[in-house]
Amino acid sequence: MSHLPTQTAQPTDSAEQLARLKRLFSEQQQAFAREPMPLLETRREHLRTLKALLLQHREAIAAAINADFTARSPTETLLAEIIPCIEQGDYVLKRLSRWMRPSRRHVSLQFQPASARVVYQPLGVVGIMVPFNYPLSLAIEPLIAALAAGNRAMIKMSEFTPHIAALLGDLLRQSFDEDRVAVITGEADVAQAFSALPFDHLLFTGSIPVGKHVMRAAAQNLTPVTLELGGKSPAIIADDIPLRDIIDRIVFAKSLNASQTCVAPDYVLLPRAKVEPFLAAYKETFRRLYPTVGGNPDYTSIINERNYQRLQDWLRDAEEKGAHIEKVSDEAIADGTWRMVPHLVTNVSDAMTIMQEELFGPILPVVPYDAIEEALDFVAKRPRPLALYLFTYDRALQERVMTQTHAGSMAINEAVLQVGIDDLPFGGIGPSGMGQYHAHEGFLTMSKAKSVLIKSRWNGMRFMYPPYGRAAPQWLLKWLLR
Repeated sequence: MSHLPTQTAQPTDSAEQLARLKRLFSEQQQAFAREPMPLLETRREHLRTLKALLLQHREAIAAAINADFTARSPTETLLAEIIPCIEQGDYVLKRLSRWMRPSRRHVSLQFQPASARVVYQPLGVVGIMVPFNYPLSLAIEPLIAALAAGNRAMIKMSEFTPHIAALLGDLLRQSFDEDRVAVITGEADVAQAFSALPFDHLLFTGSIPVGKHVMRAAAQNLTPVTLELGGKSPAIIADDIPLRDIIDRIVFAKSLNASQTCVAPDYVLLPRAKVEPFLAAYKETFRRLYPTVGGNPDYTSIINERNYQRLQDWLRDAEEKGAHIEKVSDEAIADGTWRMVPHLVTNVSDAMTIMQEELFGPILPVVPYDAIEEALDFVAKRPRPLALYLFTYDRALQERVMTQTHAGSMAINEAVLQVGIDDLPFGGIGPSGMGQYHAHEGFLTMSKAKSVLIKSRWNGMRFMYPPYGRAAPQWLLKWLLR
């Protein structure tokens, strides 16, 4: 149980926020200089503190996110955000000692006597830029990686989620000194200034257009970036698999958070003969999982009017260009939220915006194919997505798609859930992002793997010093070449 903690007043003036941003960055830099290599137990204590914070205030967190969305199920917040953060923290806690240990490396004979190792050091001050769709987990999971690696962290929350931004800022301020972890709020000008700071690493999650701006700003400081973007993640349904085996998995993945999920299926490719059965099964399954949309506490609203209108505009564009649009129900929504009935779209073309842009909402284009090669070619000719889903029991086809297609992640006979596997890294490729975190890869992303060569008192390399015409260097060179 948790009541909403008393919230500390946040700066509301842009100039105040920008001044606070610069001050906190300077304080974190100075604090890191004083403690450049936090001990294992210090890092463990930080992770335990995060876990306790999430458990103690889980109800307040769910209420804050619900307020930002106007409607978001507390159960969905638990399943999709709070529990994955706790599980990721526990996973890291159990393995952190091993990850921090220097790794021994081979030294070839000509460099002997010597030893070599790789030491994993914190990078310094890490920036984390958080989108609106999963405002808790996309702040906390990168923070887990940053703290595990021994860094300081500044978190810029989305201006679309002010309630959870204020709450998380207060909770972290009560649990950590701000020279360790700090939360920044503000509009686009603050986000722009945030991305322009000379961080030691910058992790951004969001859209492709904004990701380009972030990367451009980071380049001015040669700041390394991890970009978690999105793109259009396809779901390929093969001819061999019965729809009844998979339809609930697709509907759940597409309906979670009203499809405001970067790895949600963005369009479906399936055999032409399966199109009509798929449409009917999708509608039936959705209505079973969500008997109503309006007023349904299990179904999430679109984040705001701006994004709701964007989706409506894209549907109109598709219809004007010849698409056929079917709602899963004719229900009219009048509950004071931006909840949206899912739309299934057929007869689509590349001229339509819904086939060009990441949808981020409950619209599902359905694209028929006549042979599996046609489907694979359709995917291969498009930008590499953050996720790819294949539904088939054919082992040969599974292997073929695993090895011959490119995507940030892949799931076979499932969708979305691969992101929640503790031991799998998460990251995009090309237009869907760069770099990765989660699991051991998150620790490595937030660390500098520093190479160290250690020589003994005796110097065997002196035989290779100039002048090279001496007998010893010539003999050694011939021996090495042999």
